[in-house]
Amino acid sequence: MEQPSLKSALSWSALWFTLAALFGMSVTGTLGAERGMEFFTAYLLELALSVDNLFVMMLVFARFKVPPGAQRRVLTWGIAGVVVLRGLMIVTGTALIGTFHALTYVLGAFLLYSAYKLAREVGDDKSDDDSATAPIVHKVRALVGKILPIREGFVGSRFTVVENGVRYATPLLLALVTIEVADAIFALDSIPAVFGVTTDRFIVFTSNLFAVLGLRSLYFALSGLFDRLRFLEHGLVGVLAIIGAKMVLAIVWPAPAWLSLALVALVLGGAIVASLVIPSTEKGINAES
Repeated sequence: MEQPSLKSALSWSALWFTLAALFGMSVTGTLGAERGMEFFTAYLLELALSVDNLFVMMLVFARFKVPPGAQRRVLTWGIAGVVVLRGLMIVTGTALIGTFHALTYVLGAFLLYSAYKLAREVGDDKSDDDSATAPIVHKVRALVGKILPIREGFVGSRFTVVENGVRYATPLLLALVTIEVADAIFALDSIPAVFGVTTDRFIVFTSNLFAVLGLRSLYFALSGLFDRLRFLEHGLVGVLAIIGAKMVLAIVWPAPAWLSLALVALVLGGAIVASLVIPSTEKGINAES
């Protein structure tokens, strides 16, 4: 299985964006403008938060030295697991919020704390993130090792292989499990964040679904641009803070859906434009040296 070309990845990404836009317009036409804006806000939010997830996937592939051809299969199975995991979290979360409405304010406070934590980490060098994945990798290796012996070295795109009557886990399975565990950790931010936009289970699930289904093609489309999107995390800090504040302040002022959509789009768009337009100081240093 070969790694898709940049042209193919961009085409598939454009297709997923188009499908999400068409679905959002159909939601607007059938359920009303309010629900439509909630869908687009939730979709943009989940898509933006997923970019950090993509960066972690890149680190995992680098750590395990996953061949480019095998990355596609890991992403396919990993995204399938993400859909199931987030579906369960959404069903549970909407049920809890429906029963305990005050939980909304707790989640809002949690998002504000997450924004604060991310803001403190934004100045750190991206290379340090590799050491941050090390504890997850070690725990995954220990967990998988209790179930199957681990074979060193890849066997094509296979997750397990039988040798001398014994089934072994390959490093590709370790990479897959690591990605699933990392997504579960990221979901602790992204799922509460989307509840800040809407608690409608249909909108929450479909916005997550469209954001997640486009991840594989988006990964290959952005794989060469991660370093250039250096202000994206600043934008994510702003988005988490906006949604967290919206949830906390809802007790005195329920913000309209259009305002959430406008602020999220403005912050994310500004972060992307700034990343592409403002010259990197690192390049200047490298150029001088």
